[in-house]
Amino acid sequence: MNLAYKRIVVVGGGAAGSMAAAALATGLPGSVVELVESEEIGILGVGEATFPSIRSFHQLLGIDEADFVRATNATFKLGIEFRDWRVPGESYFHTFGDFGVLSGPYALWGQHRRLADASLGRLGEQCLPTLMASQGRFQALSTQAGNGFNYAYHFDATLYAAYLRKLALARGVRRTEGRIVEVVRGPAGVSELKLTDGRVVAGDLFIDCSGFASLLLGAALGEPFIDFSRWLPVDRAWACPSARVGDELAPYTRATALEAGWAWRIPLRNRTGHGHVFASRYICEERALAQLLAQMDGPPIAEPRLLRFTTGHRARMWVDNVIALGPSGGFLEPLESTSIFLVQSALGRLMNLLVSGAVPSAAQVGDFNGAMARQFARVRDFIILHYRLTARRDSALWSAMATMDLPDTLAFKIRAWRQSSQLHQYDEEGFDATSWLAIHAGMGHWPDRPDPALSVVAPAVARHALQMRREAIAATVAAMPTHDAYLRGMLAR
Repeated sequence: MNLAYKRIVVVGGGAAGSMAAAALATGLPGSVVELVESEEIGILGVGEATFPSIRSFHQLLGIDEADFVRATNATFKLGIEFRDWRVPGESYFHTFGDFGVLSGPYALWGQHRRLADASLGRLGEQCLPTLMASQGRFQALSTQAGNGFNYAYHFDATLYAAYLRKLALARGVRRTEGRIVEVVRGPAGVSELKLTDGRVVAGDLFIDCSGFASLLLGAALGEPFIDFSRWLPVDRAWACPSARVGDELAPYTRATALEAGWAWRIPLRNRTGHGHVFASRYICEERALAQLLAQMDGPPIAEPRLLRFTTGHRARMWVDNVIALGPSGGFLEPLESTSIFLVQSALGRLMNLLVSGAVPSAAQVGDFNGAMARQFARVRDFIILHYRLTARRDSALWSAMATMDLPDTLAFKIRAWRQSSQLHQYDEEGFDATSWLAIHAGMGHWPDRPDPALSVVAPAVARHALQMRREAIAATVAAMPTHDAYLRGMLAR
């Protein structure tokens, strides 16, 4: 294979670095890839919930699902349950499934709302994985049969990084253990890295996966940071795992709104991940920790860790011969589990350029940077939506979030929904129209008036269609094993 770069250096061995090393080794056979990481520094290792796109990444790498699940203590994820976001005591579910047609006379959600018939149950009963999640059931169904759905995973991020590192090393990646003490600049950007013991690592292309330190793109090249904290003020997170309690193993993530942020609950096979993401301008770290410990459903099995961050991204994520992935390029609060998705998205764009064998042009690099900036902004808007639609006014954070000025892109989307039932989509979206509907519906945020097209369908016809779908979904879910039983069966094979 003709290679654009003779030597590629990946800096950092967390999830982003291991994903990059595995992708480069798989997609560029014969390339020289060196992974530089330090056991002394360790990895972030908090983001244990993922987005459905991770499955396509694993398929490209040729990863066997059962092998991956076994190695990382993984469980399945059908979506996210949001507790207390609109008002305390209410919850809704962001599904990875679908609600059928989304617009026009046959819009399922529109007909369900138009009829307002209690016998039809909640809108969530019209969505297969939502009902599965509510009953703690799981089974991977064939999409070819027309009844499939998407799903993601929960896993131990430290084990995941080790799993991908092992795969990368088996495919020819060289691992160098050492801490970087100097980044040497050259005509093309970065020329080499100096380690504490005097060794020098040279390269033609550098992938910066050094986390919040952003050793190459931020510290060495000085690329400015675009700050999103005016819209997303959370800037701290306490993280602490607990022992697994009871037999229930939920196939979903839980996000519970608290006084000045929200708490996550992520079930793994051997433990449960807990964390509290909060805004330090509204609550002190000690009080935030106490609120986390009160949320945990099992005894802690490690000391709580405090992470500090700023939401946003570097103005450009590819500068000269340096490309930043993960927190070194940008970070958004983990409310919708998008950190690994954004790494994967950037890796996909990068690999499409590298496999051509030619050094990318300035225009191609510009397109890469523009696309990633737009994708960060799209995900940012989706996260803001969760806060914006709240009816809570019981603390300073919720009052501020409900009344703040919005990015123009999000303000337009909200107007389009309220005025015309339109789930507007831009380019580089991270979430499809169904996801936007799930949040609007869950927060009780509906268009100002129903779409007149809905009246084309007779009420009796619409009611019959909704009841038939509801019954078919209920029957399908009733025949499924519990999530825990499905996992045990998979791992026993």
